[in-house]
Amino acid sequence: MKNIRNFCIIAHIDHGKSTLADRLLESTETVGIRDQKNQVLDNMDVERERGITIKSHAIQMEYICNGQPYLLNLIDTPGHVDFTYEVSRSIAACEGALLVVDAAQGVEAQTISNLYLALAQNLTIIPVLNKIDLPGAMLEQAKDQMVELIGCDHDSIISASAKKGIGINEILQAIVTRIPAPKGDMNAPLQAMIFDSVYNIFRGVEVYIRIFNGMIKPGDSIKCFHTDLNYKVEEVGILKLQQLPKSFLQAGNVGYLIAGIKNANEIKVGDTITHVDKAGRSIGAMLKGFEEVKPMVFAGIYPVDTNEYEILRDSMEKLKLNDAALIWEPETSAALGFGFRCGFLGMLHMEIIQERLEKEFNITIITTVPSVQFHIINKKGQLINIQAPADMPDPGMIDRIEEPFMLAQIITKSEFVGKIMTLCMDRRGIFKNQIYLTADRVELTFELPLVEVVFDFFDKLKTISRGYASLDYELARFAVADLVKLDILLHNEKVDALSAIVHRDSAYERGKVLCKKLKEIIPRHMFEVSIQAAIGTKVIARETVKSFRKSVTDKCYGGDISRKRKLLEKQKKGKKRMKQVGSVEIPQEAFMAVLSLD
Repeated sequence: MKNIRNFCIIAHIDHGKSTLADRLLESTETVGIRDQKNQVLDNMDVERERGITIKSHAIQMEYICNGQPYLLNLIDTPGHVDFTYEVSRSIAACEGALLVVDAAQGVEAQTISNLYLALAQNLTIIPVLNKIDLPGAMLEQAKDQMVELIGCDHDSIISASAKKGIGINEILQAIVTRIPAPKGDMNAPLQAMIFDSVYNIFRGVEVYIRIFNGMIKPGDSIKCFHTDLNYKVEEVGILKLQQLPKSFLQAGNVGYLIAGIKNANEIKVGDTITHVDKAGRSIGAMLKGFEEVKPMVFAGIYPVDTNEYEILRDSMEKLKLNDAALIWEPETSAALGFGFRCGFLGMLHMEIIQERLEKEFNITIITTVPSVQFHIINKKGQLINIQAPADMPDPGMIDRIEEPFMLAQIITKSEFVGKIMTLCMDRRGIFKNQIYLTADRVELTFELPLVEVVFDFFDKLKTISRGYASLDYELARFAVADLVKLDILLHNEKVDALSAIVHRDSAYERGKVLCKKLKEIIPRHMFEVSIQAAIGTKVIARETVKSFRKSVTDKCYGGDISRKRKLLEKQKKGKKRMKQVGSVEIPQEAFMAVLSLD
């Protein structure tokens, strides 16, 4: 055990985490020349295209330092705020972390957020200043920020460039010399933490574990604490680029186990695995820190072609196997037919699921307006959770509505503070704190309603700060708010897929803008189409899409006016009849228009 080092890399998005992992794998010759490529640990197409890590990965490296062989277990983590829980479990499986900061951008919001997660687990932090070869690198400024953040010495910061391979040996030596070896007792009862799982079509669920105490080998009877399910171990091993089976895994090791688990829902990230006695009771104790992953954003997913409903259901089931954070249940919509109400960790998670459905399963889908979970307390004092505007009860039954508030940390340059404060105040934000990290960088803390964050807050923030602001947020509380259901009526019929739950103060403005936008998107029909925004029975905004009109009086050359009137009346009756039987065609862009209201 004294020659094992378990570590992770924490950084803000695009600070060079995956590139640094590539260089470490090349330096330790873990990856052969034939397997070398950029982002070697990011094996999903979406990850490679977007240049972000979505799924945690683990890999073992062998490194010789001062003539001693060491086993280095790298647990790569996602960087985005949506996947914070997954990051926290990966961090809990380590003893140390490389804190990577981009020399051109300095410390950002998620650097701080993930650092706090690491410090909460008492990890040893190795500060690394990456991208020192960039022309815009501010070496001394960035180092000062890191010293202020973690209280380290200037000399302990390793200067590196993952792209050019500068400083990689120093990082490997620091991992061996600074990060402590794992503690644990091989003879104690088994305690292993699940930090990830992957579904294999032939072998069932492959569980990635970190063993804290005891030993595990094929043939052992094990139990998952949270799900209270028993299994028999078929295979254990370590994680190289491919899996390497071993005869056993012991305290301090990171590896995988296969136990014929058929259902991905049975494995929860953060759960503890222990041995069981003959009576089926757990022998070891549960590790602290387990939480259920809670979805934050909800949206409906429907197939464009209603005949593809069953194909979409199969695709969702396959996606669920590799993404335990996705939850879904069937629902129907008057406008869109049969589909699914899905829960996501955040907007990025939602975009990725959408992209994977379209690319991996070749299905064209419509996504409805994202919503968040509200608490409704009815007149009887009962608490009802609603995730979709369609589930909202009758206003007469509601005593009060509570909405989720997020504690948001925004780090930006001081010149953009005014604009960002205006944006947050416009989104009903409550100002909490302002700290100057340096003379030029400010950390702003706001409480913001989640419903205001999920639409286009992040895009607006990036626009007004010219890309220099970074955002990190976490759920703070549920608070009472004056919320109403905004319905959209097309041709006097409610389109439930366009409904939204909004604050009463912004309902009129949102309704007006949405009606204008839909007027541009909905094509002209042979009859006039009315677009209305309404709260209950009260219409608050209206636009009209004019009908196509054939000039029936063109064939009249002069003559009596009554002849022209007769033709126009006949046309009017025809239009009226068509209006009664005609249905409005809603293009897919109409459902996406709600997301980008200016």
